[in-house]
Amino acid sequence: MPSQPLPLPANTHHLTLPDELAAWRQGLLTRRRFLLASAGGLAALFAPIGASAGANTGNPWPLLAAVQAHLFPSEIDAPGAEEIHALAYLQGVLGDPRGDRDEQRFLLKGVDWLEDLSRQRHKTSFIKLDPTHREQVLREVVSTPEGENWVATLLFYLCEALLADPIYGGNPNGIGWAWLAHQPGFPRPLQDQRYGVLHER
Repeated sequence: MPSQPLPLPANTHHLTLPDELAAWRQGLLTRRRFLLASAGGLAALFAPIGASAGANTGNPWPLLAAVQAHLFPSEIDAPGAEEIHALAYLQGVLGDPRGDRDEQRFLLKGVDWLEDLSRQRHKTSFIKLDPTHREQVLREVVSTPEGENWVATLLFYLCEALLADPIYGGNPNGIGWAWLAHQPGFPRPLQDQRYGVLHER
């Protein structure tokens, strides 16, 4: 999920993994701005005729946690979304006043659209679906460029939660690094040296 991975931009074969993720994210941002400017967007797939997306989900976090857990499930010998604190990391991203407001709105709006689609197809909330039906709904979502972009963006932040320094809210105690046998760079950032803090100076 998505069934076909999004290609990296050209000329990234020489980049490190963090550089590749940054390049991939830039490609997502460019595509998303185009898609958001297009008529219909995700609503064309998700919202039933006469319905207004946004009325379903007053609290988006349980549904986002369910999507994250499906995209990156926990395993006996590998951490999943829950163990890497992916939801806490995403909450930090979506609550950051310095963040991309279009992206933040896009991700939150997608929660309502996904819930609408789940209720259309299965007459119940996405949270209550079993793994097979969750997979069906998400595969329908990624069958459109807009939906694929929404899921791909969530996957990007799952990767960041797995790889980022724990000071940013994910990867507690370096659990992602340990799983990947990764040695983080030195020195690691202190509380007053985080990206957002330095950006404000």
